[in-house]
Amino acid sequence: MARRKWTDDDYEALEAVEAAPAEPCWLCARPLGATIDRHHPVPKSKGGKGGQVAMHPICHSTLHLNFTNAQLARIGDDVARYREEPEMAKFLEWIADKDPDFHVRTAKRK
Repeated sequence: MARRKWTDDDYEALEAVEAAPAEPCWLCARPLGATIDRHHPVPKSKGGKGGQVAMHPICHSTLHLNFTNAQLARIGDDVARYREEPEMAKFLEWIADKDPDFHVRTAKRK
């Protein structure tokens, strides 16, 4: 299979993407790092058909650690409700000053 040569338009498009401001994490609102997870606010298993939101892997893991799919389906994309939960508020306060690429293993669901 032959490789396609890059054109000036290709390079301009790449520069535009790199220059675009980084989308913040949906949950913690910190800038995203090199690794980005995509999350369905309403799980597909619960009928969610909407788009996905960008999150840090640690934020995504913590969200699923603290909420079941049924709870995620009920709350949907109301991020303020997630942030109000005591365990999530504690996590968000802890993660606020961490590097965008910071990641540690999360505990298993209780």
